[in-house]
Amino acid sequence: MTYVNTGTVYGTLLNFRAEVAALAPQMNEAPYKAPPKAPILYIKTANTWSPNGAGIPLPKSVAKVEVGATIGMVMKAPGEVAGYVLLNDLSIPHGSFYRPPVKFKNLDGFLGVGPKLVPPELAGDPETFMLEVHINGELVQTVEFANLVRSAPQLLADVTSFMTLQAGDVLMLGCDAGRPLAQSGDRIDISAKNLGLLSNTLVAEAAA
Repeated sequence: MTYVNTGTVYGTLLNFRAEVAALAPQMNEAPYKAPPKAPILYIKTANTWSPNGAGIPLPKSVAKVEVGATIGMVMKAPGEVAGYVLLNDLSIPHGSFYRPPVKFKNLDGFLGVGPKLVPPELAGDPETFMLEVHINGELVQTVEFANLVRSAPQLLADVTSFMTLQAGDVLMLGCDAGRPLAQSGDRIDISAKNLGLLSNTLVAEAAA
C-alpha cells in the first residue's frame, strides 16, 4: 500500500555489530565510560521527510553526506507492527555517536521515505532483510539485518519497555557501519526484496 508518514520517526544508533565494534574504544571514554545498556534513539523531525523520487537539498556548506540505508517498523498500535518501509537516514558526517546533534541529522529533507508500506506477512522475516545501496547505478553497500545487535522484535520490546510507540510511529532498525558518502547530483537507490525501491537525488540548495 502507498505509505504516508503520520507519526514520529525514531532512529536507532549502534544496532549493527560492525558499528558497535568500530566504536567500542570510544564507549569506555568519558563521559560515558561504559557501553550503552538500552537502545539509543533520536528523532527525525517532520521537516526531514522526503518522499520517494524527491530531490533532497544539500546545503552549500556541506560537501558530502552519509547515506543511512535502513528499514523502519511502522506501528499499527502500541507494540504491534503494521509493516515495514524503506528509509534513507541522511546525516552530515560527525563524531558524536551517543547524542547526534540535530544540526547534523535533521536538516530539511534528510530522510528519504519509501513509497510503500509492506505488511509483515508479505515482507518476510526481518532477520532475512537485505538492502542494496546504489549511487548513480553503482552498488556501494549491502546491508544484512541478520547482523543486528537487537533483532526487530527485541528492539521493539526493549524500546516499548520504557516508552509507548503510537499508531503511525516509525522505529528504524539502525544503519550499518561503512555508510557510503554522496554529493550533490548523486542519485541514491535503496532496494530490498519484497520491500521495493526508494530513490532520491541530492540537489544543490537553492540560493536564498
